[in-house]
Amino acid sequence: MKLKLRLLAAALALAATAASAQTTLLNVSYDVAREFYKDYNAAFVAHQKKATGQDIKVDQSHAGSSAQARAVADGLAADVVTFNTTTDIDFLADKGVVARDWRQKFPHGASPTTSTMLFLVRQGNPKGIKEWDDLVRPDVKVIVVNPKTGGNGRLAYLAAWGQVRAKGGSDAQAADFVGKLYKNVPVLARGGRDATGVFLQRNTGDVLITFESEVVSVEREFGAGKVEAVHPSTSIVTENPVAVVERTVAKKGTGAAAKAYLDYLYSPEGQEIAAKHGIRPRDEAVLKKHAGTFKPIKLFTVDQYFGSLGEAQKVHFNDGGQFDRLYQPGK
Repeated sequence: MKLKLRLLAAALALAATAASAQTTLLNVSYDVAREFYKDYNAAFVAHQKKATGQDIKVDQSHAGSSAQARAVADGLAADVVTFNTTTDIDFLADKGVVARDWRQKFPHGASPTTSTMLFLVRQGNPKGIKEWDDLVRPDVKVIVVNPKTGGNGRLAYLAAWGQVRAKGGSDAQAADFVGKLYKNVPVLARGGRDATGVFLQRNTGDVLITFESEVVSVEREFGAGKVEAVHPSTSIVTENPVAVVERTVAKKGTGAAAKAYLDYLYSPEGQEIAAKHGIRPRDEAVLKKHAGTFKPIKLFTVDQYFGSLGEAQKVHFNDGGQFDRLYQPGK
């Protein structure tokens, strides 16, 4: 009997040791990336086990990018952040939560993938929407994310503004266009997934401005044939920046695992998973392989017309900025 008890105690101790050996990471990310990271996490866990023998569990948290950044600043113990705007990571750097030189920690300014903003319309495109100018027609209602709460919304706004500039228009003409567009917005969504829900579940609006990758997510969640993707002739390059949360990994001792997690995003395997989810890979070979998914669009960068996302934040999205002046519901 005593031998059985000793064996049981030894087995329990071994199980406890094995459990404690497992490293758990928390990836705090933006709204419409949840399906991508679900697949990516499974691939990374398998890769890390094979390469190092290390057992890793990855938890996910998704909401509007800016709301997530504030949650991390307020104490949410993320090991890594994977956002859709650099300003949200700059915000954490200013708080001392991530490294001030976070852009230098990984290739391509710590943005392993990119995307762009396009339009989702209902099957058959009943309103015949093809270009940005169609979004200011009086018969068109536009669904878009609130730029105060999500990077999706900020980049949609900057895409709408920048496409006017790309055609040779002035900032005054861009402001006039964006003001007209937001007059066609019946409700501002909190984040990208909320916007999709408003468009498809609540059946509100004629067109959804969102990331290119949302096409894949919609088809997975709602079934193929619910929407059509409309690629305007001009749109914005959107970067998907990543960073290790130094504050958390210093406490947990997970710095090496967190870095490995983000490094794997740049691997051919990680880039391939991104491409399958409609997220544009940096790897040219993988991008070329998926040329049928990533239609040619004349792309402009944030820096071309706004200086930087940080400058755009101050001018357009801070309280009392250009967005507040242009968007006045009920008027």
